[in-house]
Amino acid sequence: MTETPHAVSVVGAGTMGHGLAVQVARAGTPVTLIDHRESNLADARERIDDALAFLAEESLLDADVEAVRGRIDETTDVEAGVGDADLVLETVSEDVDVKAEVFDTLADAASDDAVLASNTSGIPITDVGETVPAVADRVVGCHWWNPPYLMPLVEVVRGEATSDETVERTRAFVDSVDRDPIVVERDVPGFVWNRIQFAVLRECMHIVEEGVASLSDVERAVRDGYALRTATVGPFETVDLSGVDLFRDIAAELYPHLADDDEPSPLFDERIEAGRNGVEDGAGFRDYDDPPAAVVRRRNERIAAIRRALGDDRTPRAAPRRRASPTAAAPREGASR
Repeated sequence: MTETPHAVSVVGAGTMGHGLAVQVARAGTPVTLIDHRESNLADARERIDDALAFLAEESLLDADVEAVRGRIDETTDVEAGVGDADLVLETVSEDVDVKAEVFDTLADAASDDAVLASNTSGIPITDVGETVPAVADRVVGCHWWNPPYLMPLVEVVRGEATSDETVERTRAFVDSVDRDPIVVERDVPGFVWNRIQFAVLRECMHIVEEGVASLSDVERAVRDGYALRTATVGPFETVDLSGVDLFRDIAAELYPHLADDDEPSPLFDERIEAGRNGVEDGAGFRDYDDPPAAVVRRRNERIAAIRRALGDDRTPRAAPRRRASPTAAAPREGASR
């Protein structure tokens, strides 16, 4: 049986860092949140308090708020912060040079058997491991979806040098903090989630560019149609329900007409040049009258409502789940979430 961490450190107190600390702590594991700026830690404390209050309001916190908060420590001292950790989870900016500097520090400061995990969503884990070749066998991808305390899946990504033990220990950690691991056996760009997400986004952009449907109608087609159904059944089960032969015939007719662009859509640059860079600007592909925090909270409320409707509130359990298969690589019946 693989042992689960008795202590975890999270390096980077930004958008993902504070959420990772919340999820680890609410599952009962002590966690140290580390950042090189005290101001970032101060912001993270506020976000942690807001996240815990939200979870309590939504009846998604199966513990006392103060007890969970008490499991989270913060420090600006990286060496001291990672010294006792069994698993260190890096979530700094998506810059391989920045990550190389962080992992160089971790290689020296963390214990000799600590798992060194990266929350990167786009940088190959093999490239991260190559920055610290002496410990590359302990470098692994551990990619969470935002917000970590609501989204149930985590990608465990094997780099070329990552050992089987490191993959299994990371999978066991994800399981122990009440999240479902997806083991990515090949270190391909985008892993699993972003390859799917950007394939859908590319086709949505293409449909709008070609004048097939308006941006708002495409948005509704995905949100209120495709996503509503895929909240209960995955793509392969959808094919099974309609018939494999039918989907094969449709694919043969449709695939030649789908987007295959190698460059980002000009719709991106049009918004950027117009100063419409998203909720922080009050506009992106859509207009926003509410402040960013309110927009994020509205999204989180909807996610929580969907989780409850599906009967999967994911409140932490007293003990981690144990699976029959140690790899958790094969799909499970009825596991679409």
